[in-house]
Amino acid sequence: MNESSWANIWVLIAFVVFIAGLLYLGVHRMLASALDARSARIANELEEARRFKEEAQKLVAEFKRKQREAEAEAESIVTAAKVEAERLAAEAKAKLNDFVARRTKQAEDKIAQAEQQALADVKAVAAEAATRAAGVLASNAAQGAVADNLVANAISQVQSKLN
Repeated sequence: MNESSWANIWVLIAFVVFIAGLLYLGVHRMLASALDARSARIANELEEARRFKEEAQKLVAEFKRKQREAEAEAESIVTAAKVEAERLAAEAKAKLNDFVARRTKQAEDKIAQAEQQALADVKAVAAEAATRAAGVLASNAAQGAVADNLVANAISQVQSKLN
């Protein structure tokens, strides 16, 4: 055997002694427990990540539901506002039509009243003119107390018939 073979044998013996020393000290158990601990920690982290993912999915679903509800509520508010606006517009139109009808009726009543007043004024003027004419004609046709009496009767008759 040569020198390099002896060196290889001594390296092998040293390596076996080193490994035996590690086994005697329980390094293999420490490595196994460290790996087991790391494996457990990773499993816990994975479980926690799964829980967080589920919670996030629940929150997303909840927010989507709330969004749908808010959209539905907003749509119902808009619909109610449109209905209310249409109702108010209809009420305003009805009130305006009523106001115009009342004002038209008032104007027609005033016109009718003015026509009646003008007709009464024309009748009064005509009665007065007829009375004067009758008085002049009666005074020219009749003379004395009888004439005055006839004129007074004629004037009162004409005035009562024309008014």
